[in-house]
Amino acid sequence: MGENMSKRLKLVSTTEAEMEERSFPNQYPDWDQGFAVSNAGAEMDSDEPLDSEGKVNEAFLRKVQSKIKDLLQQMEEGLKTADPHDFSTYTGWTGIALMYLQLHRVSGEASHLQRALDYVKRAMRILNGRKVTFLCGDAGPLAVGAVVHHKLNNNTESKDCVSRLFQLQRSVVSPDNEMPDELLFGRTGYLFALLYVNKEIGADAVDEATITKVVTAIVESGKNMSAEEKKTDRCPLLYEWHKKQYVGAAHGLTGIFYILMQPGAGLHPTMLAELVRPSIDYVRHKRFRSGNFPSSLSNESDRLVHWCHGAPGVIHMLIMAYKMFKEEKYLKEAIDCAEVIWQRGLLRKGYGICHGTAGNGYAFLTLYKLTQEKKYLYRACKFAEWCLDYGTHGCRIPDRPYSLFEGMAGTIHYMSEMANPEASSFPAFEL
Repeated sequence: MGENMSKRLKLVSTTEAEMEERSFPNQYPDWDQGFAVSNAGAEMDSDEPLDSEGKVNEAFLRKVQSKIKDLLQQMEEGLKTADPHDFSTYTGWTGIALMYLQLHRVSGEASHLQRALDYVKRAMRILNGRKVTFLCGDAGPLAVGAVVHHKLNNNTESKDCVSRLFQLQRSVVSPDNEMPDELLFGRTGYLFALLYVNKEIGADAVDEATITKVVTAIVESGKNMSAEEKKTDRCPLLYEWHKKQYVGAAHGLTGIFYILMQPGAGLHPTMLAELVRPSIDYVRHKRFRSGNFPSSLSNESDRLVHWCHGAPGVIHMLIMAYKMFKEEKYLKEAIDCAEVIWQRGLLRKGYGICHGTAGNGYAFLTLYKLTQEKKYLYRACKFAEWCLDYGTHGCRIPDRPYSLFEGMAGTIHYMSEMANPEASSFPAFEL
C-alpha cells in the first residue's frame, strides 16, 4: 500500500458514543492534485478506475464484481453464527435483505430478490415492538418487507406490511412519550420508513396526512427543546439524545434536518426557511478549522470522521441544503467536507457504513451526483479499491462483522454502487 500507508495517526479515544478514530494518511494525493489542474479528459494509467471519459472502466468493475462474489460467500457462511434474534436493519437480518435488494437493483438477478425476501421474512417473524425506527426497530423490516413483496407482485402481503407500519405511528406522534427524535432510535427513523415506502412503491402508499403528523411531531419537539435551552433565535430546532445535543447523521441534528428537507416530507417552505435553515446555519458555525464537525455541540475534539459523527454525515445535510436553498455557501462547505474525508477517511475502525471506509465513500458519490465532477467519482472508486483488500489493513473487527451498518454487507452494498454511480444511494438514509 506504499510507505506512507504504514504511518497512521495515533489512536485517540473518547467517551462520545464510545467511538475512536484511527485514520490512514491519504494514499492518493498526487493524482488528485494533478486532476485539479488538468483537463477532465486527460489520459490516466491503465490501472486507474476511470477511463479517458471519466467513467468507471470495465477492468475495475470486474475486480469489484469478483470481490463482491467472494465477500458474499464469506458473509453467508458467517451469518450462520449471527444473532438469530437481531431483526434490525442496522446489524440484523433486515440489513442483509436491504443489501440483497440493492444487488437485485444493480444486476436484475431474480435470485437476489428471493434472498431479500428470505431474510426479511426471517426478520418479521421476530419483531418485538420495542422500537419503531427503520434502522433499529420494527419499521425497518415492515418497510423493506412491503417493498420486497411489491417487487414480487405479492400485493396482499405488501399492503399488510404497510398497514402494520402505520400502526406504529401512535407512539411516534404522541406528545406524552419519551421518544427521541434522531434517526437510529427516534421519530426521524420512523419518518424515513414512511418516505422510503413512498419512494419505492408509489407516492400514494403512505398518505400525506400520516407523514404530516410525524413531521409536525418532530418539528414541535425541536421547537420545545430550543425554547427550553433559550436558543429559539439562534437555533429554532434543537434536539438531544442521551442528554447530549449530537451533530452527526445517526443521533444528531444533521440527520434530522436532512430528512426534514426531503421533498417527500412536505415541510412547508416557510417552516424550511424560518426553522430549518437557521438551525442548519447554527450547526455550520460549529465547524472546526479543519472543515470537520464535532460529534456534539459541546464537544471540542476534532477526532471523528465517520458517517455517524463528523463530516461524512454532515456533507449530506449540506448538499440537501444547497439543493433546497440554492445558496453557494452550503455547496462550498460540502466540498470542504469532501476534502476532510479524502485526507482522513480511510479508517482503522473498518470497512463498514456507519463508521468505516464504505460509509465515507458514499460522501464522494453523493457529491459526484450533484456536481458531475469526475474527481469525486475517482475518490469513490479509490475508497472501493481500498475495500478490495478487505481484512488486510489490520482494521478492527466489528461486533457484528457481517452486518449492513457495521460489517461486510455494508461494504458489499457500497462496492456494488460502482456499477451505476449515478443511481447510488446510502442505504437507510438517502432517498
